Amino acid sequence: PRPGWQRFWAHAGHEVRRGSVSLQPIAENIWLQHFPLSVLGTQHGRNVTIIRLSSGKVVVHSMAPFTADDVEGIRALGPTEWLVEAMLLHDTYAREGRAVFPGVSFLGPPGFEPVVGFPVSPLSPAPDEWAGELLVFPLEGAPKLEEQVMLHVPSRTLIVADLVFNFDPHEKGWDRFFHRYLAGFKRYPGMSRIFRLFVKDKDRFLQSLRPIIAADFDRLVVGHGTLIETGAKQKLVEALRDAGFAVD
Repeated sequence: PRPGWQRFWAHAGHEVRRGSVSLQPIAENIWLQHFPLSVLGTQHGRNVTIIRLSSGKVVVHSMAPFTADDVEGIRALGPTEWLVEAMLLHDTYAREGRAVFPGVSFLGPPGFEPVVGFPVSPLSPAPDEWAGELLVFPLEGAPKLEEQVMLHVPSRTLIVADLVFNFDPHEKGWDRFFHRYLAGFKRYPGMSRIFRLFVKDKDRFLQSLRPIIAADFDRLVVGHGTLIETGAKQKLVEALRDAGFAVD
């Protein structure tokens, strides 16, 4: 089990509006669902990415409080073959997701299985059936996070968990105060102060970032916040530089 403060941060104050969430097509064979999520009174939201491979099989990236209608909508896209959580602190809805997709292979980062208490297969290396379509880039140097970044090659879409967030730059009140002064976001997209503190080996972290930045992507799906439709590579480079991780 994780230390109490980590569990608190991952789960504190999360509030969810029940009800089905529409699937938003963002490119061919890739869809986005945005679920409400409140953390310590701030509006974080939670994004779920659904990818259909050329085989017709479906990958669901990030779990959420799926309703029966949500599950039906995802299953209508094709046979759901893999459920993915790409970071250790992203276990909030892992059990719920597994429960509504029984028998589906669950993939996660190293150390995820002891956290959730059910069988989890490695996300990296990626399944052979993903070859040429979905790539996985493990982030190193932050062993308590073990985030795994994914790239949907056909749509040039990068998918992250908490590497960067992309909230409303015009947010006000508690959201703005918390995100700017406590979480330490300088601009959006941006890396949180908490994520930066988890990076224990800067050189390894930078080395693992470089193949991601070298990859061919233009769109970025963040785990929390708004989709970046275009120009995502430069925005990600700037966010990393802001956080002290210059990769260019």
